[in-house]
Amino acid sequence: MRKRTGIRPKGASVKRTAVLGMLTCAALMLSWVESLIGLVPPVPGIRIGLANLIVVFALYRMGWRSALLVNLSRVLLASILFGSPYVLLYSLSGALVSFAAMAFAKKHTGMSVIGVSVCGGVFHNIGQLTAAAAVVRTGWMVSWLPWLLAAGCVTGLVIGTAAGELIKRIPRRIPGEDADIL
Repeated sequence: MRKRTGIRPKGASVKRTAVLGMLTCAALMLSWVESLIGLVPPVPGIRIGLANLIVVFALYRMGWRSALLVNLSRVLLASILFGSPYVLLYSLSGALVSFAAMAFAKKHTGMSVIGVSVCGGVFHNIGQLTAAAAVVRTGWMVSWLPWLLAAGCVTGLVIGTAAGELIKRIPRRIPGEDADIL
């Protein structure tokens, strides 16, 4: 058995980069699929958050640094490909606040994957609402908060349940490989 020195062999680094690229691609594809869904919610900003499935998976399997990289890459690429500067602003603010809440909840609480995902869904909406209030310079949007929090709980529950299943079903090691990939 190889002693852990904190230094990864070159092959493990390349494999990790490849896995991060695949996860970013999967998250980007889910963002694209979600952009095609013609959901017109009664309150602006409500989304399913399909790409967060990959972010939650990466958080649990690869750690917070890798998950943050996947999350930020996905937000930037999705905004460039099928968004606008405002989409980037709102997505980035929601993603950063959500990610910070999920990473904190995972590390410092006894929450399950579903709980961490619900926390992320709720805080994503809080981050976006805060950014929107700053852009339009008014507080009237706070009236949307109860609807956004409820939507964040529901979508977080769905995404967390799916992420929990994904974590259970995808092995940590790819068969035949020596180094841990995920």
